[in-house]
Amino acid sequence: MASRSESPPARAESLADQVRSAVIWRSGSQILAQLVQWASTFLVIRLLDPHDYGLFAMTGVVLVFLNMLNGYGLASGLIQKAEITQRDIRQLFGMLLLLNLILAAIQALLLAPAAAAYYRQPIIADMLRVQALLYLTTPFIALPYALLSRSLDFRMQARANIIASVAGAGAALGGALAGLGVWTLVLAPIVLFGVRAIGMTIAARSLVWPSFDFRGAGAMARYGGVMAVGQFFWFAQSQADVFIAGRNFSPYTLGLYTEALFLTQIFVSKIVPPLNEVAFSAYARIQHDRAAVATAFNRSVRIIMLAALPFYFGLAVVAEPLVLTVLGDKWRGAAPVVHLLALAMPFMTLQVLLQPACDARNRPGIGVRNGAFGAVVLATGFLVAVPYGPTGLAAAWIFAYPVYLGFSLWRSLPVIGTTLRAVIVAIAPGLIAAVAMALGVMLVDRLLPAMGPFPRLLTLVASGVTLYAGWLGLFARSVVREVRQTIRRTPADARPVIEPAF
Repeated sequence: MASRSESPPARAESLADQVRSAVIWRSGSQILAQLVQWASTFLVIRLLDPHDYGLFAMTGVVLVFLNMLNGYGLASGLIQKAEITQRDIRQLFGMLLLLNLILAAIQALLLAPAAAAYYRQPIIADMLRVQALLYLTTPFIALPYALLSRSLDFRMQARANIIASVAGAGAALGGALAGLGVWTLVLAPIVLFGVRAIGMTIAARSLVWPSFDFRGAGAMARYGGVMAVGQFFWFAQSQADVFIAGRNFSPYTLGLYTEALFLTQIFVSKIVPPLNEVAFSAYARIQHDRAAVATAFNRSVRIIMLAALPFYFGLAVVAEPLVLTVLGDKWRGAAPVVHLLALAMPFMTLQVLLQPACDARNRPGIGVRNGAFGAVVLATGFLVAVPYGPTGLAAAWIFAYPVYLGFSLWRSLPVIGTTLRAVIVAIAPGLIAAVAMALGVMLVDRLLPAMGPFPRLLTLVASGVTLYAGWLGLFARSVVREVRQTIRRTPADARPVIEPAF
């Protein structure tokens, strides 16, 4: 934290340094942790059956529904507060413990049998009762997360996340090899979150005596409540497809769809969230400087979409050899679903970048209204599309998500302080390069002789990387230079950097 004697430019530069370090540690650790998890996940996918993943997706609807009430919104309220006391910390811990014990009981006693009846799969009840153990880890993750995020200390979080990822990956692989079937997918998250809870608590030294006297905690509770309402609508839009399809598809068909969704959402669900965590903490520091928030938001959009767009467009082009190489022939039916879903993911990525800036500007209600609109639009699309199978659901994403994003931009950009034109300008270099890359890879694929999925995939990926990098080098050098300067902390001119990168 800057001392009183520091000048405003020095304090701003110090914040930029903190944000840059936070991004490196948070996103870097996320990438490393995900590499460990993905290596294990793809091995496990090859060992298990689509039927197992279909059953697991059915329980996931219940887990996501209750997790929106698990208190992470309260933890965000602690991050957003200008000053906190030891009493605030103890009250938050008490709230988290109480909430999550109640959620565990609701899942085990009420929702488990109800879900089993709805999906007509008796094993769902047993799975959900065991998965209720996950809630017991939440207080020991959310509280230290809030404390470390307030100080933009993501180094200790990184270490805890990496250790937890290794433990979870080991449990998943061990369970699959031992023949546990679908119970492998139940065991691994329990191990992962249990180890993460221990590591985060040690990292933040956050083990305190909880307080159940909640007097004076109204502001934090209200902020958390608004966040929870927003998460409810996020649940409605993110789980509506599985909830609707789970009643209409067999577990096998649902497994094909959900794993296709997993592949296409790797970037937006695994890479973007840690960046958003840093972004929220950084925006909260500068929330009263509207111009600084807008500048930081536009820069983050430009850099993130520069990486996201080639990933999605490339995924759409190489869907078939990728599925056959990574998942195996028994997952062949997921390839056309991956192809379609990849085209919808750029809209989702831009959508999820909006909320941290609005929340940090103390306008969480914007995300709530956006989420409500998105829930209606997406659920309607899924209801119309479900008779057409997994590819029908994928097509619904393509048609419904741009409508949702358009509404969200209209509501959010004035709060952030930027304009639609500025966002389009930020995205344009990456979008043009990604489209050129995709067209080039499609041409290369047509010219290739017959070959196996793996060499075909390698050839297409190498072609895509070369084409994308070449296009940026020829036609978007200023953007490449800006990214390099952001990473190296070299400003474009002699003036000090006054805004965070995210």
